[in-house]
Amino acid sequence: MKFIPYGHQNINSKDIKAVTDTLHSDWLTQGPKVKEFEDALVEATGAKYAVAVSNGTSALHLAYLVAGLKSGDEVITSPNTFVATTNMLLTVGAKPVFCDIRRDTYNIDESKIEKLITRKTRAIVPVHFAGNPPEMKKIYALAKKHKLLVIEDGAQALGASYGKDMIGARGDMVTFSFHPVKSITTGEGGAVLTNNKMYYERLLLLRSHGIEKDAKGFNVQTLLGYNYRLPDINAALGTSQIVRLKEFISKRNRVVAWYEKALAGIPEIVLPKETKGAKSAWHLYVIRMRSPKDRLPLYNFLKAHDIGVNFHYPAVYSHPYYRKHGYKKTSLPVMDEYHETAITIPLFQDLTRDEVGYIARTIKAYFSK
Repeated sequence: MKFIPYGHQNINSKDIKAVTDTLHSDWLTQGPKVKEFEDALVEATGAKYAVAVSNGTSALHLAYLVAGLKSGDEVITSPNTFVATTNMLLTVGAKPVFCDIRRDTYNIDESKIEKLITRKTRAIVPVHFAGNPPEMKKIYALAKKHKLLVIEDGAQALGASYGKDMIGARGDMVTFSFHPVKSITTGEGGAVLTNNKMYYERLLLLRSHGIEKDAKGFNVQTLLGYNYRLPDINAALGTSQIVRLKEFISKRNRVVAWYEKALAGIPEIVLPKETKGAKSAWHLYVIRMRSPKDRLPLYNFLKAHDIGVNFHYPAVYSHPYYRKHGYKKTSLPVMDEYHETAITIPLFQDLTRDEVGYIARTIKAYFSK
């Protein structure tokens, strides 16, 4: 069996043609393909506005800036995420306040959010971990009650839905990432989606140095902005990819069904679950060990058998940087338990049934030793 990566993009001839056609065009950046991609995102999600940017991290940064988050503000979020979620809060001066996660979905535990709200709290940033939406109805209700913003980190959740809404259709702002292992890819890229016209216009301005046209048609800088533009080359790839979004999500769900059958009956592991009333984009497939002592040995055993495995995620507050900058004593029981027991095994749209069978047999072989 050849090496099986934990994630991988799917690029076809139409994607390649879309990129090469753009390379032969007059616009490699700041051209029409970016708006075309943004319109496709709006169509796919049901949001009113989309602003494509250079990556998912810049999407978070712009969303936090547009929300007006600043020094002295507190923002409640999940510790089970990639550090970009909270790094960008630190960048704008806000303080991440970590809420523990649920044992079933590994998302933020909505029942523990309210006790963390103080007079300094400005926003809630729920993370759609592994492409699986949190309990958004309860989070929206809490935010409304306490007059807080909801900025969703949907980096892993394009193509997911909660209730009748696609992720991206609600919330004050929702950010996405288009890294190669995500639902679709632009190579590198991201986007902020919103239904708020004022946010949309400000996002556009901040994306490109804070420069706009004055009444005479001259370029003038009115805000301190950034170069977070997405090139047309990348946008062309994204526009081609998003046509197959539903197909990609369907194939990921098929892989999950294979895993659920193949891994059933292994008492030493726990399989992931979708949030009730939600449909996951299944960006990741995370299994947990019932005993922490099996985590690293199984990880090494799978790697030795050419199976790509990963850890998603160490608790953000456990990173050395965070320990040195205000979170030295932070500890959350469910997150810490998850941290010590979780392994990500391969999941991507082109994973075959035979490969899933091999992965399952290898896991069984470890536990049968």
